[in-house]
Amino acid sequence: MDAAAGARRETQIDALLPQTQCTRCGYAGCRPYAAAIAAGDAEINQCPPGGSATIEALAALLGRPVVPLNPVHGAESAPQVAWIDEARCIGCAKCLAPCPVDAILGAQKFMHTVLIDRCTGCELCIAPCPVDCIEMRPAPAQASNDATLNRIRFEAHTTRLQTRAAERQQEIARNKAAVPGRAAGGSAAARS
Repeated sequence: MDAAAGARRETQIDALLPQTQCTRCGYAGCRPYAAAIAAGDAEINQCPPGGSATIEALAALLGRPVVPLNPVHGAESAPQVAWIDEARCIGCAKCLAPCPVDAILGAQKFMHTVLIDRCTGCELCIAPCPVDCIEMRPAPAQASNDATLNRIRFEAHTTRLQTRAAERQQEIARNKAAVPGRAAGGSAAARS
């Protein structure tokens, strides 16, 4: 398979994944998992949020047999969303960065809340919480887990983080250049 065909196959596989970006498959998100499947480096049964429906769709696309979900990666369950006990939330903001779709609102030293209609149920916000005020609850019927919207939100989240990192690097470079003796390379003490 040439590179263009491989890229198309990866895109087709990614389109079948639920876009929760949960990392339970062992990859950094749905697109890296799709790339691994396309390359033959991952099996089609590693996505608990997608469950049997995703496995069946991937098997049909790739001409592979349907296999059960690998329990190493978790169990299939009904859709869930994160819920924050606002009375216990200390406003540490440690849950904000791991959310791949920016479904948590809040700021440092302020209470946080989850936008239920954006939450993919990835569970990535739970571990960083130092006071265990986040739990998973059944997703309400009106909460739609739209893979296309999830992908768009994840890409916006990733772009925002990359832009912030680039801006921070530029700021560091400007600060270094503004310090006398640093622009020529090395510290003033090293040149003495």
